[in-house]
Amino acid sequence: MAYQFSKGWYLRELKKMGINYHPQDKRKLENYKTYVVRNL
Repeated sequence: MAYQFSKGWYLRELKKMGINYHPQDKRKLENYKTYVVRNL
């Protein structure tokens, strides 16, 4: 379980929508800082 609005929570929500990679860099989302993931 991840705290709401934490990096893990954002990753889980994005993966539910089918987004596993960064749209421009094509790297896995786990490699990015929280503020980058939050702005996707």
